[in-house]
Amino acid sequence: MKFGSSGIRGIANKQITSESALKIGRAVGALYNNVVIGHDTRITAEMIEYSTISGLLSMGCRVTRVGMLATPTLAHATRDYDCGIMVTASHNPPEYIGVKLFNPDGMAFDSEQQARIEHFIGEGASELPLSPWHRIQPVRTDENAVADHISTILSNVEIERKITVVVDCGCGAASLTTPYLLRKMGCNVVTLNCQPDGFFPGRSSEPKEESLVALRSVVLSENADLGIAHDGDADRMVAVDDCGRFVANDKLLAFFGRYEAERSIVVPVDTSMLIDAVLPNIKITRTRVGDVFVSEEIKRTGADFGGEASGTWVFPEISYCPEGIHAAARLVEILSRGRGGEGERFSDQISSMPEYAIKRGSITYQGDMDAIEGELRSLEFSEISTIDGVRLTFDDSWALVRASGTEPLIRITVEGETADVVERLYRRIHEIIEGSIY
Repeated sequence: MKFGSSGIRGIANKQITSESALKIGRAVGALYNNVVIGHDTRITAEMIEYSTISGLLSMGCRVTRVGMLATPTLAHATRDYDCGIMVTASHNPPEYIGVKLFNPDGMAFDSEQQARIEHFIGEGASELPLSPWHRIQPVRTDENAVADHISTILSNVEIERKITVVVDCGCGAASLTTPYLLRKMGCNVVTLNCQPDGFFPGRSSEPKEESLVALRSVVLSENADLGIAHDGDADRMVAVDDCGRFVANDKLLAFFGRYEAERSIVVPVDTSMLIDAVLPNIKITRTRVGDVFVSEEIKRTGADFGGEASGTWVFPEISYCPEGIHAAARLVEILSRGRGGEGERFSDQISSMPEYAIKRGSITYQGDMDAIEGELRSLEFSEISTIDGVRLTFDDSWALVRASGTEPLIRITVEGETADVVERLYRRIHEIIEGSIY
């Protein structure tokens, strides 16, 4: 078992089984003594949680269960423990399950920590001495994690006028948090898919534009100021504006950047050139794709804010964990005040941003990038970055070619000032990749 770009995950009872969860628990227990664990709404989550707990207990760990909750809530609870374990597959379909591991400051395990866990799951498993029977600890239960998280967020936000918000939790773990939080803030809240259900019957657990038809419709019918949607574990948050239009995550990243980044912001290499246009006086640092890499760079540089176009937002004054729930509250706070006190609508602010053409695609391939990179270097670019795959910058466009961290794919992203520029560059890159791997 290996870490991907966001924890360990796979199809339940195939890639991730009770036996593999036991190994994860023992590996974590070899390094950390006091552990908190929670899970999302997935059908197989408790199965994996119980097995992970067994592994932890077998190493003599003290274990505290906090029940079903969102990933940022688990990360918040971890501040009182050596580490936290969240049983979730985030935005993946319901047959998937996995685990994410967190430090007390909310940041996911870094590369060095992941390597140590992988060692003890694999070849180092035989090195692990099991605890004597009389040192096995009882499992504690803490039912206050959700309430504590809500209280912390409430102490950091305040609205100036009551606004109407439609919240679609996708039957995920935010169902227990976001609607209640926004009501406590003083919002008029309308809910969709806010009953926890691990089959995700209302919509896909990934809140993409095509799955949010109902949310967009209800925002219009309720004359709401805003629509908010989460993924299965609520580390992501996406938005619908007051006109019922899905807000592209690149634009939402730039929107947050306007308010959160006084000096600097951290984004991954696949982030739109829009961020440069909207934040011309802000230092922009690009890093590898994956929230842990964004968080690591924020922490290393002391940046004000960071995020990804996947819908993950990191507010370092709150946590180094992607905070979909705090992001919802912060967005509501901003819109309740109106930009510059002018009461400008969300849709007006989004519409004022520049428009660029973008195209994303992928090619099935599982291999190294060396041959592909060599061929891409033959193009006439002005700048190249190999932080994560190959990012080429041109006068009127940029392109990123990188191996997926979770699937056997080569992902291609091309963005430019016009659709014609994007199409030509995308086609050329696609041809280069096919010529290199077939």
